[in-house]
Amino acid sequence: MSVVSKYNRISRIYDLIEAPIEIFLYGRWREEALSNLKGRVLEVGVGTGRNLEHYPAAAHVIGIDNSEGMLEKAREKAGGMQNLTLLLMDAEHMEFPDNTFDYVITTFVLCSVPDPVKALKEMRRVLKPSGELIALEHMRSSNRLIAWFEDLINPLMYFLIGDETTRDTLENIKKAGFTIIEEKNLAFKDVFRKIRAKP
Repeated sequence: MSVVSKYNRISRIYDLIEAPIEIFLYGRWREEALSNLKGRVLEVGVGTGRNLEHYPAAAHVIGIDNSEGMLEKAREKAGGMQNLTLLLMDAEHMEFPDNTFDYVITTFVLCSVPDPVKALKEMRRVLKPSGELIALEHMRSSNRLIAWFEDLINPLMYFLIGDETTRDTLENIKKAGFTIIEEKNLAFKDVFRKIRAKP
Protein backbone atom coordinates (compact mmCIF):
# COMPACT_ATOMS: atom_id res chain seq x y z
CA MET A 1 0.00 0.00 0.00
CA SER A 2 1.36 3.43 -0.96
CA VAL A 3 1.97 6.21 1.56
CA VAL A 4 -0.87 8.21 -0.04
CA SER A 5 -3.27 5.28 0.37
CA LYS A 6 -2.27 4.93 4.02
CA TYR A 7 -2.99 8.60 4.73
CA ASN A 8 -6.28 8.51 2.84
CA ARG A 9 -7.26 5.50 4.94
CA ILE A 10 -6.47 7.07 8.33
CA SER A 11 -7.44 10.68 7.54
CA ARG A 12 -10.73 10.48 9.46
CA ILE A 13 -9.03 9.45 12.71
CA TYR A 14 -5.61 11.05 12.25
CA ASP A 15 -6.28 14.02 14.54
CA LEU A 16 -7.61 11.69 17.22
CA ILE A 17 -4.49 9.49 17.03
CA GLU A 18 -2.18 12.50 17.37
CA ALA A 19 -4.25 14.41 19.97
CA PRO A 20 -2.04 13.68 23.04
CA ILE A 21 1.26 14.69 21.39
CA GLU A 22 -0.47 17.66 19.74
CA ILE A 23 -1.71 18.96 23.09
CA PHE A 24 1.55 18.48 25.01
CA LEU A 25 4.18 19.23 22.35
CA TYR A 26 3.28 20.00 18.75
CA GLY A 27 0.79 22.80 19.35
CA ARG A 28 3.20 25.17 21.10
CA TRP A 29 5.97 24.43 18.61
CA ARG A 30 3.65 25.29 15.72
CA GLU A 31 2.61 28.56 17.39
CA GLU A 32 6.21 29.63 18.01
CA ALA A 33 7.36 28.78 14.48
CA LEU A 34 4.47 30.18 12.44
CA SER A 35 2.74 33.05 14.24
CA ASN A 36 5.03 35.82 12.96
CA LEU A 37 5.28 34.89 9.29
CA LYS A 38 4.30 37.24 6.48
CA GLY A 39 4.44 37.22 2.70
CA ARG A 40 3.93 34.17 0.48
CA VAL A 41 4.07 30.91 2.42
CA LEU A 42 4.04 27.36 1.07
CA GLU A 43 3.20 24.58 3.48
CA VAL A 44 4.28 21.21 2.12
CA GLY A 45 2.25 18.34 3.52
CA VAL A 46 -0.54 20.43 5.03
CA GLY A 47 -2.24 17.23 6.19
CA THR A 48 -5.43 17.79 8.18
CA GLY A 49 -4.61 21.48 8.62
CA ARG A 50 -3.15 21.49 12.10
CA ASN A 51 -1.01 24.55 11.31
CA LEU A 52 -3.75 26.69 9.81
CA GLU A 53 -4.89 28.38 13.03
CA HIS A 54 -1.34 29.58 13.69
CA TYR A 55 -0.81 31.58 10.49
CA PRO A 56 -1.31 35.35 10.84
CA ALA A 57 -3.46 37.33 8.41
CA ALA A 58 -0.27 38.84 6.91
CA ALA A 59 0.73 35.42 5.54
CA HIS A 60 -0.73 34.35 2.19
CA VAL A 61 -0.61 30.58 2.52
CA ILE A 62 -0.73 27.82 -0.08
CA GLY A 63 -1.00 24.37 1.49
CA ILE A 64 -0.31 21.26 -0.58
CA ASP A 65 -0.79 17.57 0.14
CA ASN A 66 -0.95 14.45 -2.00
CA SER A 67 -3.72 12.87 0.11
CA GLU A 68 -7.25 13.96 -0.81
CA GLY A 69 -8.52 12.50 2.46
CA MET A 70 -6.18 14.69 4.53
CA LEU A 71 -7.00 17.77 2.42
CA GLU A 72 -10.70 17.23 3.04
CA LYS A 73 -10.05 17.58 6.77
CA ALA A 74 -7.88 20.66 6.18
CA ARG A 75 -10.70 22.30 4.20
CA GLU A 76 -13.02 21.77 7.18
CA LYS A 77 -10.52 23.52 9.49
CA ALA A 78 -9.92 26.33 6.99
CA GLY A 79 -13.46 27.64 7.31
CA GLY A 80 -13.56 31.11 5.82
CA MET A 81 -9.83 31.84 5.79
CA GLN A 82 -9.33 34.41 3.04
CA ASN A 83 -5.52 34.08 2.96
CA LEU A 84 -5.42 30.33 2.26
CA THR A 85 -5.42 28.09 -0.82
CA LEU A 86 -5.34 24.29 -0.53
CA LEU A 87 -4.13 22.17 -3.46
CA LEU A 88 -3.69 18.47 -4.22
CA MET A 89 -0.03 18.26 -5.25
CA ASP A 90 3.02 16.02 -4.93
CA ALA A 91 5.94 17.56 -3.02
CA GLU A 92 8.42 15.91 -5.38
CA HIS A 93 6.83 17.53 -8.47
CA MET A 94 5.56 20.99 -7.57
CA GLU A 95 3.68 23.08 -10.09
CA PHE A 96 5.02 26.48 -9.02
CA PRO A 97 7.52 28.74 -10.80
CA ASP A 98 11.03 29.18 -9.41
CA ASN A 99 11.54 31.83 -6.69
CA THR A 100 7.85 32.09 -5.71
CA PHE A 101 7.71 31.89 -1.91
CA ASP A 102 9.12 33.79 1.06
CA TYR A 103 8.79 30.73 3.32
CA VAL A 104 8.42 26.99 2.88
CA ILE A 105 7.07 25.13 5.91
CA THR A 106 7.22 21.43 6.77
CA THR A 107 5.91 20.03 10.04
CA PHE A 108 6.42 16.29 10.61
CA VAL A 109 6.36 15.63 6.86
CA LEU A 110 9.89 14.74 5.74
CA CYS A 111 9.61 11.37 7.50
CA SER A 112 6.94 10.19 5.04
CA VAL A 113 7.86 11.75 1.67
CA PRO A 114 9.15 8.84 -0.47
CA ASP A 115 12.20 10.80 -1.73
CA PRO A 116 12.87 13.56 0.81
CA VAL A 117 15.95 14.98 -0.94
CA LYS A 118 14.06 15.31 -4.22
CA ALA A 119 11.18 17.06 -2.41
CA LEU A 120 13.62 19.37 -0.59
CA LYS A 121 15.28 20.31 -3.89
CA GLU A 122 11.82 21.30 -5.15
CA MET A 123 11.30 23.39 -2.00
CA ARG A 124 14.63 25.13 -2.59
CA ARG A 125 13.65 25.78 -6.22
CA VAL A 126 10.37 27.50 -5.34
CA LEU A 127 11.89 29.58 -2.52
CA LYS A 128 13.04 33.10 -3.29
CA PRO A 129 16.82 33.60 -2.84
CA SER A 130 15.97 35.61 0.28
CA GLY A 131 13.46 32.98 1.46
CA GLU A 132 13.62 30.49 4.31
CA LEU A 133 12.75 26.88 5.01
CA ILE A 134 11.26 26.27 8.45
CA ALA A 135 11.04 22.59 9.39
CA LEU A 136 9.65 21.00 12.55
CA GLU A 137 10.61 17.36 12.17
CA HIS A 138 11.48 14.16 14.00
CA MET A 139 14.58 12.27 12.92
CA ARG A 140 17.19 9.73 13.88
CA SER A 141 18.80 10.58 17.20
CA SER A 142 22.55 10.76 17.79
CA ASN A 143 21.86 9.02 21.13
CA ARG A 144 22.55 5.30 20.62
CA LEU A 145 19.79 4.07 22.92
CA ILE A 146 17.14 6.32 21.38
CA ALA A 147 18.35 5.41 17.86
CA TRP A 148 18.06 1.71 18.77
CA PHE A 149 14.45 2.26 19.81
CA GLU A 150 13.75 4.18 16.58
CA ASP A 151 15.20 1.27 14.59
CA LEU A 152 12.94 -1.08 16.54
CA ILE A 153 9.68 0.76 15.85
CA ASN A 154 10.51 1.88 12.31
CA PRO A 155 8.99 -1.14 10.48
CA LEU A 156 5.72 -0.81 12.40
CA MET A 157 5.46 2.95 11.86
CA TYR A 158 6.16 2.55 8.16
CA PHE A 159 3.58 -0.23 7.84
CA LEU A 160 0.90 1.81 9.61
CA ILE A 161 1.37 5.32 8.19
CA GLY A 162 4.41 5.33 5.93
CA ASP A 163 6.45 7.13 8.61
CA GLU A 164 10.21 6.46 8.70
CA THR A 165 11.59 7.20 12.16
CA THR A 166 15.24 6.66 11.21
CA ARG A 167 15.83 9.37 8.60
CA ASP A 168 18.73 11.79 8.94
CA THR A 169 16.60 14.78 7.99
CA LEU A 170 19.21 17.39 8.84
CA GLU A 171 21.64 15.75 6.41
CA ASN A 172 18.90 15.47 3.77
CA ILE A 173 18.27 19.23 4.02
CA LYS A 174 21.98 19.86 3.47
CA LYS A 175 22.08 17.40 0.54
CA ALA A 176 19.30 19.38 -1.14
CA GLY A 177 21.54 22.46 -1.17
CA PHE A 178 20.27 24.36 1.85
CA THR A 179 22.44 26.23 4.35
CA ILE A 180 21.40 25.64 7.96
CA ILE A 181 20.95 28.84 9.96
CA GLU A 182 19.31 27.37 13.08
CA GLU A 183 19.06 23.89 14.56
CA LYS A 184 17.15 23.64 17.83
CA ASN A 185 16.47 20.46 19.81
CA LEU A 186 12.85 20.38 20.98
CA ALA A 187 12.22 17.06 22.75
CA PHE A 188 13.58 13.55 23.43
CA LYS A 189 17.19 14.75 23.21
CA ASP A 190 17.56 15.51 19.49
CA VAL A 191 14.67 13.47 18.01
CA PHE A 192 12.35 16.44 17.55
CA ARG A 193 14.07 19.49 16.10
CA LYS A 194 13.33 22.88 14.60
CA ILE A 195 15.50 23.65 11.59
CA ARG A 196 15.71 26.93 9.70
CA ALA A 197 17.61 27.01 6.43
CA LYS A 198 18.36 29.29 3.49
CA PRO A 199 18.32 28.19 -0.15
